[in-house]
Amino acid sequence: MVLNLLPLAGELTGFGLAIGFSPLHIVLVLLLLIGADPLRRGGWFVAAWLATSALVLVVMLSLGHGLLLTMEKGSNHRTGLDLLGAGALLAVGLRELLSAGEESGAPAWSQRLDRFCTLPLISLIGLSTVVQVVSPDDLFLYAKASGTLLASGLGRGSEWLLAGLFTFSTSLLLLLPLLALWLLGRERVVPALQRAKTWLLHNADPLVGVVSLSLAAYLGWQGIEGLRLG
Repeated sequence: MVLNLLPLAGELTGFGLAIGFSPLHIVLVLLLLIGADPLRRGGWFVAAWLATSALVLVVMLSLGHGLLLTMEKGSNHRTGLDLLGAGALLAVGLRELLSAGEESGAPAWSQRLDRFCTLPLISLIGLSTVVQVVSPDDLFLYAKASGTLLASGLGRGSEWLLAGLFTFSTSLLLLLPLLALWLLGRERVVPALQRAKTWLLHNADPLVGVVSLSLAAYLGWQGIEGLRLG
């Protein structure tokens, strides 16, 4: 049974990591960990991200079960979702790669991050949550993950286990620097966090572009397969 779940677990983990690969949120975590009271502020920030991911997935799974949506490969719902997601991610990927060619240095949004980090923690978490749930490409990936779970025909126990794995994977890239700081200590980790922040700011747009185009190609292939089966 466990071996049968491995391909599905790998696919869901890939979707989760793609959602978690948000340069804005990763840089925010790095700034929180470099600043004052890093473990408390960074910990609450990551916990809020994790809770938001769990809530979004629960809502989508509940709606899918309630509406009895068919998500087998070739069904109208799944094929339409794959093609819409591919189109949205293609647009995001091209936009990011084109903007990377036009800009030199850090992206424009990076100039506002230091100001965001000075906000009270509850306000910062609120803004982060809004950005997380209104991002169209992320919403497509949440919908794709829930559709994949709905199509699997698993029992509720296995479904929620995989849902938990997906939710955890969305926070993994934010959790790793927090764990490094906690385990290794501030003096040893902060210089590496500073370098990671600088590198990510200067490479954010092309990285997001490549990841988005890769996902667009995958979802496009899934959608074309669905059209053939339908």
